[in-house]
Amino acid sequence: MTILFNACLAACLIALIVAVLSLVSRAKFLGYITMTVLAAGCAMMTAYIGIRWAQAGRAPFSDMFESLVLFAWSIVLVYLALSVKLRLRGLDAASALLALLALAYASTFPSHIRPLMPALRSNWLSIHVFTCFLGYAGFAVSCMAAAGHLAATRASSLATAETRERMETIVAKTVSFGFLFLTLGIITGAVWANSAWGTYWSWDPKETWSLITWFVYAAFLHCKYMRGWGGRRAAWISIVGFLSVLFTYVGVNLLLSGLHSYG
Repeated sequence: MTILFNACLAACLIALIVAVLSLVSRAKFLGYITMTVLAAGCAMMTAYIGIRWAQAGRAPFSDMFESLVLFAWSIVLVYLALSVKLRLRGLDAASALLALLALAYASTFPSHIRPLMPALRSNWLSIHVFTCFLGYAGFAVSCMAAAGHLAATRASSLATAETRERMETIVAKTVSFGFLFLTLGIITGAVWANSAWGTYWSWDPKETWSLITWFVYAAFLHCKYMRGWGGRRAAWISIVGFLSVLFTYVGVNLLLSGLHSYG
C-alpha cells in the first residue's frame, strides 16, 4: 500500500514536470504525455482507494489521510473528464500540482486503518463524503481556471482572448457541477445527521461553513446567469468560493472543534 501511494505521488509529480515543460516548449506531444501520466495516476489512486476499502471493510473516507487521497483523486478525475471536451494549456499543470499537494499533505497524517467512530458507521458515509468531494474537486478546477482567466486578462492578443473565453466557460461549468454535488452532499449529510444525532442541522462549525460556501457559489450562479456577470468579477467569486471550501475542509478541522472533528 505504501508503494502504491508513493507511485501515486510520483505520477502527479511527473505529470506536473511534463506539464510545465509543455508550457515552456509548447510541444504538443508533451501535453499528451501529461494526460497519460495523469490518467495512470488516477488509475493508481482508484486502485489504492479500492484496496484500502477492501482491507477496512468500509468506505475509506473517515479521516484526514483518507479524505485527502479522495480529494486528490477527485481533482484528477474531474480534470480528465473536463479535458475530453475542453483542452486548456496550463490547467493540466495546475491540476497535477493541486493533486500532488493533497497527497503530500496526506503523507503527514497517520495512514494506518482505524476503526470507525460509532456515528460514522452508516451507509451514508460513502454517499455524503463522495458527493461533497466531487463538489470540492469541481470548485478546485474552477478556481484554477479563474486564476488563469485573471492572468490572461493582462494580455491582448487574439489567442489569449480565445483562451479567456474558454476559461470563463470552464469556470461556469465546473461551478455548476460543483454546486450540484455540494448541494447533494449537504442534503445527504443532513439525513445522516438526523439518523446519527436525531437532528437534521445542529450548526456545527463544518455545517455552518458548508452553508456559507453554498451561498457563495449560489451567488456566483445568480450573478452569472441572472445578472450576466462574467470576466474578472465571476473569476474572483470563484476564487473566494474555493477559499471557503478550503476553510470548510481543512481550516475547520484545525481551528474549530465540533461533531465533524474526526482527525
